[in-house]
Amino acid sequence: MGAAALVLSACADDADTDATDEATTPEVTDTEDAEDTESPEETDSEEPEADAGRDYASIDASDYTACLVSDAGGWDDKSFNESAFNGLQQAVDLMGVNSSTAESSSDTDFGPNVQAMVAEGCDIVIGVGFLLEEATSAGAQANPDISFALVDSGFNTPSDNARPLLFNTAEAAFLAGYVAGGMTETGVVATFGGLPIPSVQIFMDGFYDGVMAYNEANGADVQVLGWDKEAQTGSFSNSFDDQAQGQQLANGFINQGADIIMPVAGPVGLGAAAAAQSAGDVWIIGVDSDWYESASEFSSIILTSVLKAIDASVLDAIADVAEESFSSEPYIGTLENGGVDIAPFHDLESEVPADLIAEVEDLREQIISGELVVETPNAP
Repeated sequence: MGAAALVLSACADDADTDATDEATTPEVTDTEDAEDTESPEETDSEEPEADAGRDYASIDASDYTACLVSDAGGWDDKSFNESAFNGLQQAVDLMGVNSSTAESSSDTDFGPNVQAMVAEGCDIVIGVGFLLEEATSAGAQANPDISFALVDSGFNTPSDNARPLLFNTAEAAFLAGYVAGGMTETGVVATFGGLPIPSVQIFMDGFYDGVMAYNEANGADVQVLGWDKEAQTGSFSNSFDDQAQGQQLANGFINQGADIIMPVAGPVGLGAAAAAQSAGDVWIIGVDSDWYESASEFSSIILTSVLKAIDASVLDAIADVAEESFSSEPYIGTLENGGVDIAPFHDLESEVPADLIAEVEDLREQIISGELVVETPNAP
């Protein structure tokens, strides 16, 4: 999907572009049946809404096996891996599909884990995360009779048996950025990423533009630390699993006055939430899942979350295999189809002015109608 139509004209404040490095090595790979895999905490979730009209319970997938390969964050990352795992579990519960998973500890596990799933006789193998593109694409090329899907990335070498599961999260992140602009008390907000890859930077682009739109509409001058959209440079933890890096980055932003932070870094974001909770007057905007529920230990400081219906896209891909209707046509989640959104304000709803909520709802409708297009070079 192209996302070029309207460029927000507000000029950016200088962003903090200090990046930290040093990723830690996660645990050793563990490949096992999903039925024997310990489910992540707080995995209970309702049937996804991205295809709410589909009767998944009427689909008999008992003759099929669906398999997932995680990124290094693992199945309990409270982020994109966990959301994909939930989609697999929903397919098990609703359609009776057989399942297997391979949990990666580092990028060296990706290829072997994809091959392990192929060896287990999987009918569909789903790689979770941009970094699995090479391994998942190689698997698809070598196994044309097996379906493959990939969360958060297209395939550099397209195949008829390979479906990208993509999300235009800039649309929802724009709304979150607008909320942040309206809710900051200090006039300073921040964001940082795990790695400088399109599926991360698209969140940061939308958030940045949302803040700038708030400034333009309200004569404000809210500053965004951690991301320079025009230059596509900013702050990154260079890891999706080292929470200490998230805590360090967040503390740096807090010391510069930021009172709302959106970490786009999987479990690293939990380190940022810990820093915000310790500060006592800082809110967090979660990503991928509703952090009020999935990271409930921080629920009191979660302003909202930028949601991706990864679980729904996984469930649909598996259902298509079972119904022999799988194709390589990309799934692209948008505000219009329910594939992306922002979460409720939950406990902080009374803190958000009614006028701000109305402005955000109006912007949502403008994006859905096409009147407003959030432009990003990282659009799917």
